Amino acid sequence: MTMPGRPHPPGLLVAAPRSSSGKTTVTLALMRALARRGLAVRGAKCGPDYIDPAFHQAATGYPSVNLDSFAMPDAMLDSVAAMAGRNADIVIAEGSMGLFDGIVAGEGRTGANADIAARYGWPVLLVLDVSGAAQSAAAVALGFARYDARIRIAGVVLNKVASARHRRLVEAGLAQVGIPVLGVLMRDATLALPERHLGLVQARETGDLTARLDRLADLAEASLDLDAILAAASGHLPEVSDFVLPPPPGQRVAIATDEAFSFLYPHMEAGWRAAGAELVAFSPLADEAPSETCDACWLPGGYPELHAAKLAASSKFLNGVRAFGEHKPIHGECGGYMVLGTSLEDAAGITHPMAGLLPVATSYKARKLHLGYRVATLIDGGILGRAGARLVGHEFHYASELTEPPSEDIALALVTDAEGKQLGMAGHRRGSVSGSFFHLIG
Repeated sequence: MTMPGRPHPPGLLVAAPRSSSGKTTVTLALMRALARRGLAVRGAKCGPDYIDPAFHQAATGYPSVNLDSFAMPDAMLDSVAAMAGRNADIVIAEGSMGLFDGIVAGEGRTGANADIAARYGWPVLLVLDVSGAAQSAAAVALGFARYDARIRIAGVVLNKVASARHRRLVEAGLAQVGIPVLGVLMRDATLALPERHLGLVQARETGDLTARLDRLADLAEASLDLDAILAAASGHLPEVSDFVLPPPPGQRVAIATDEAFSFLYPHMEAGWRAAGAELVAFSPLADEAPSETCDACWLPGGYPELHAAKLAASSKFLNGVRAFGEHKPIHGECGGYMVLGTSLEDAAGITHPMAGLLPVATSYKARKLHLGYRVATLIDGGILGRAGARLVGHEFHYASELTEPPSEDIALALVTDAEGKQLGMAGHRRGSVSGSFFHLIG
C-alpha cells in the first residue's frame, strides 16, 4: 500500500532513567507548546502503550503511533515511523520505562527506547527526577550519555526541583560534565495526570484535559528552552514506498468503541483503513450491537471491569454479539476477551454474566499482574491468520482466569515470552469466535 507524505522531519525522543520520572508531563508540555506556535507536531510512543498516544493526539491534534523494535518487523517499524513523520514539522517520541530497558536480544531488537532513537537518529531529551539528589544527578546523566554509543543526549530537563538552591547545585554538577540543561520543572504535585491500575486515566475520561494541556504549554514556555530543544531535533526517517502494516480482519469491521473498549493500536487501525477496510464503531455501553452488515467484529481491550454491571445488563449488545458469532468471526483482546467469556468478577467480588461465547471466567478481585511480550503460534486458522502463523503482541492486565488453562483443541495459540520461554496454551477459540489476553502489535 502507498501513502503520501514528507519523509524527513526532524525528531526527538523524550526519555528517562526510569518510570515515573516525568516523561509524559514533559512530552505533553512540549507537544502542546510547539503546536500552539503553529508547528505540525506528530507524536510517537516507544513500546506497547495504548493510553499515552491518545494524550499525544489531544495535545497535537494528530494521531500518534507506537514504535516497537521487538514486536514490529523492520518493514512494519519503518512504515509506522514514516506514518508518524507524514506532513510533520517535528516528531516527538515518548519513551517507556527507562531509556535502555528492554529484553535480552540482538542489537536494535530489544524493544528499548534507545533502539528507536538509534534507528532514526533522534537525539534524546533526558528527563531527570532530581528529588533526593543534587550533583549526583550529573553522574546519572553522564552514565546515560556514555552507555550506548548509538545515541546522543541532547540535554536534560530537571524535574521535581525543590528550590533555587537545589537547582544551582544540580546545574553545577551538569556543567562539570558538559551536559546542557534545557529545562527545569519545580516540584508541583498538581501537574500529574490522574491514574488507575494500567497507567493514566484515558484521555477521553479526563474532563478538563484541554485546560490541563494548555497549562502544560504555559509551563513549557516558562520553564523549557523551546528554541534550543527545536534546534537539537534531527534524524532521518525512512522513505517508504510500500507500507507494510497489519491486514484487516475483514473488509467491513464492527469495532467496539467507548470507555470500556478503547485499546486499539493506531497502526492497526491505520493498516486496516489503508487496505480498504471500513471500520464501523458501536458502543456496548450504549447497548449497541455490531452491525449485521459487517463481516467481522473486533472487541478491543479497555476497562470492562469498571463497567461490568452495565455491560451485563446490555441485552441488545450481548444478544447481538451472540447472534453475530453464529456465522461471522469475532475476536476479543484482553478486556474484549473477558466480555466474550462466561463471567467477569469485579474488584468488589460481584460476578457479572457476560456473552458466554468462550469458556473462560475472569476476576479482578483476585488481582495478579500479567506483563510482557507474547510470541504466539496460532493453533488453527481464523480471523487472525492461518494455522501456524506467528504473531507478536503484549500482555498487561491484572485479571485472573478462574477457569482451567485451555487444552489444545480449544486454545487460540501456543505462546512464549520474548526470550522464548514456553508459557503454554493461551486464549480460546470456539467456532468463529476467538480471544486472548494479549494485544496484537505485529
